Amino acid sequence: MSKSPYQKDFKLGVLGGGQLGRMMQQEAVNLDIKLACLDPNENAPCAELVPEFVTGSFNDEETVYNFGKNKDLITVEIEHVSIPALKRLQAEGIKVYPQPELLEIVQDKGLQKEFYRENGIPTAEYRLIESKAELENHKDFLPFAQKLRKGGYDGKGVQIVRTEADFEQAFDAPSVLEKFVPFEKELAVIAARNEKGATSGFPAVELEFNPEANLVELLFAPAEISEEIEKKAREIAMKTIDAFGFVGILAVELFLNSDGEILVNEVAPRPHNSGHHTIEANITSQYAQHLRCILGLPLGDTNLRVPAAMVNLLGEADFSGPVKYEGLEAALAESGVYIHLYGKADTKPFRKMGHVTITSSTSAKARDLAHKIKNTIKVKSE
Repeated sequence: MSKSPYQKDFKLGVLGGGQLGRMMQQEAVNLDIKLACLDPNENAPCAELVPEFVTGSFNDEETVYNFGKNKDLITVEIEHVSIPALKRLQAEGIKVYPQPELLEIVQDKGLQKEFYRENGIPTAEYRLIESKAELENHKDFLPFAQKLRKGGYDGKGVQIVRTEADFEQAFDAPSVLEKFVPFEKELAVIAARNEKGATSGFPAVELEFNPEANLVELLFAPAEISEEIEKKAREIAMKTIDAFGFVGILAVELFLNSDGEILVNEVAPRPHNSGHHTIEANITSQYAQHLRCILGLPLGDTNLRVPAAMVNLLGEADFSGPVKYEGLEAALAESGVYIHLYGKADTKPFRKMGHVTITSSTSAKARDLAHKIKNTIKVKSE
């Protein structure tokens, strides 16, 4: 019989000890569940917060296996982890959510694309290549986004190839060539599914990206879309998580075209930037929902309490070193502003150092204040 998560000796292991693990720990405390985290950085955001913190690579099979073998359940806050180790643990009766075979698909953007096609999930037209030399065979496909099949994260491993002149700077590695989509908006839906197969979706949000770093910089909830588009976005997200048979939180990133077509860009098998606002803005946060999913608990109400926006606090482009925040007091003087700093000692250009959630009585007011906060708080170095 599986051990109850409410037993005092229940052990939940998390691969990764970054900011996502930190926010997961804050929700776990409410359920009196103690997390153990594995992370290669001894000063990771979770290092001083969780009861058990192990320094080691979550990509090394033996390290992950040894970390997980005395746990009752393993989850992740980053997808780039050792799949062989997770499969060994699963074979020995330890629950692993999300499931290793699904993480294996998500780790490879080529396998992701093949999965969408095989399951009738709408996505942009694509081609697969093994090396830069093959680009010469795909001139007819220009313009396109080249995405490394493995290892890309937080905007890294993606570049736009507009003309043949861009071939020289292209990645020389197995990649997905994704036909350029002239999208009107970038949306995201956080989907959730527990081990009993119950599902729910959070309201769609609208994302704005930093053009230089290709990172989410601003988020608006709810998205400014019609009820029809909102319904379609949620339906696609639910179809995606059900097709996977996924247990946990799945962030489904979407393109909305001017003709109303919605395409799946890619997914993240964990809590995600596009759900940070849910801590203050929704009845159930994405972190609480993730724990409910993997622990086999009833799913929570995902409705918005109040219109909201989120600002990612990114390291300023010209600063590296011990972090110094400017403008925090001015931001805190505003009503409806909630600051989350991730506990990272050092900043570097475009590093995620925290986020700010803004809640207000209307979406327009939340948007306006978000832009003000973005220009108020600066992440620099000493």
